[in-house]
Amino acid sequence: MKLTIVGRKCSPRESFREHSEKKLAKIERLLGPGAEEAMAKVTATAEKSGVVVEVTVAYQGMVVRAEERAPQDLAEALDRCVDALVRQLRKNKTRLEKRLHAAKLTDFSDFANADPEVEEEGDYDIVRSKEVPLKPVELEEAILQMNLVGHQFYLFLNAETNEVNAVYRRRGGGYGVLIPTRE
Repeated sequence: MKLTIVGRKCSPRESFREHSEKKLAKIERLLGPGAEEAMAKVTATAEKSGVVVEVTVAYQGMVVRAEERAPQDLAEALDRCVDALVRQLRKNKTRLEKRLHAAKLTDFSDFANADPEVEEEGDYDIVRSKEVPLKPVELEEAILQMNLVGHQFYLFLNAETNEVNAVYRRRGGGYGVLIPTRE
């Protein structure tokens, strides 16, 4: 697994890199054969209230992400992150196996490494702009991607209609789909 470590407001030590490699080996084993091509990005951020570690793993078009906080210890936050990723992968294991074995290798490194941009527009304060690569996917795969990334919604190109759709998690449970119509 190719590992990138980024420090924001801190400088992670070499021991943190070694600990990250050891912990992410667990994820690599879960991904199966060919996982050495996976790309992992670990972002460590120091805040007033403690530290935050975010781990994003991109492999064969799938993106899995987790973010955890700890009072002061980067290693503790990393351990929690890896545990969350393992839970996500195990929870969706059968779907992932079908997806990974049937999929072609797609490079999502631009998506995983997107840097935020700051813009101002009128009365609205745009604090982040992000480009999202759209590839045709089925509805179930879009829901799986949304759950793996840990977001409340997911924008995708519907493979059946070739239109941009969005899936979202409803407060009362279940999922919804936003389908654009022309007026």
